[in-house]
Amino acid sequence: MGTLIRPGPAASPLPIASSSSSGHVAAVGGGEGARSLRHRVSVAVFRSPSTHVLATRWRRRRGTVVRSDAIAGAAAAGDSTPALSGLQLAPRVRGVCFYLVTAVAAIFLFVAMVVVHPLVLLFDRYRRRVQHYIAKIWATLTISMFYKLEVEGMENLPPNNSPGVYVANHQSFLDIYTLLTLGRCFKFISKTSIFMFPIIGWAMYLLGVIPLRRMDSRSQLDCLKRCVDLVGKGASVFFFPEGTRSRDGKLGVFKRGAFSVAAKTGAPVIPITLIGTGKLMPSGMEGILNSGSVKKTFRAQVLES
Repeated sequence: MGTLIRPGPAASPLPIASSSSSGHVAAVGGGEGARSLRHRVSVAVFRSPSTHVLATRWRRRRGTVVRSDAIAGAAAAGDSTPALSGLQLAPRVRGVCFYLVTAVAAIFLFVAMVVVHPLVLLFDRYRRRVQHYIAKIWATLTISMFYKLEVEGMENLPPNNSPGVYVANHQSFLDIYTLLTLGRCFKFISKTSIFMFPIIGWAMYLLGVIPLRRMDSRSQLDCLKRCVDLVGKGASVFFFPEGTRSRDGKLGVFKRGAFSVAAKTGAPVIPITLIGTGKLMPSGMEGILNSGSVKKTFRAQVLES
């Protein structure tokens, strides 16, 4: 009979779990007992791993799943980022091009305004029709490259030589460009700080735009007096009755200035509705220009004094 040598300390479950059982159990001779023992040890070890082994396997499996999820999430984010960046980049590029076009056009047309201004002051001081015609060319050249303009109700506008009080909703920086395409000789009311802008601010001065300091009650009173005086001398004035741009597209509360001027002078109030400018260039996001179209509708109304 053969002699069986008992397994030493190396036969503990932990080392056996990481390798084959035959490496840790030695049998001298070919007895059936040795083969049976080897078989029993091997089966027992792999069916009953220690708590430490189970914890180690769980941590490895969990770490693999977490890393796989992280990699998958990063891949999905990486795939969506270029698409999102592309959506954001196009309006920004369009906005830069818009300002480049309007600046270049303004430089050349401002020179024309300066040249004719002495004659304008001499023969047409209040309406300044030539200056407004140049401004119409500037606005039309600028917006024709970037958005489509639809006009309804032009037949409701009074003749250009008839004074009136024009009012419109205010949604965007593009409102001024859109309104200048009408070719009407109305005087806008603008913040005094805008007059400091090179070229654009100087052109506003040549057009006869009325300056206003918003928080100054005396400036507001002087502005209304000047509007009444201009309408009395045959010119038209323009108001945004809300006083500022709407951020959500909803019509704000009207201020009384425009209607006070109309009541004192008996001039008609000409409401203008602007649709779409707020989507093309939202208030507070003047650096972008989305694609689309703008619609204008007109309706004439005489306000009883």
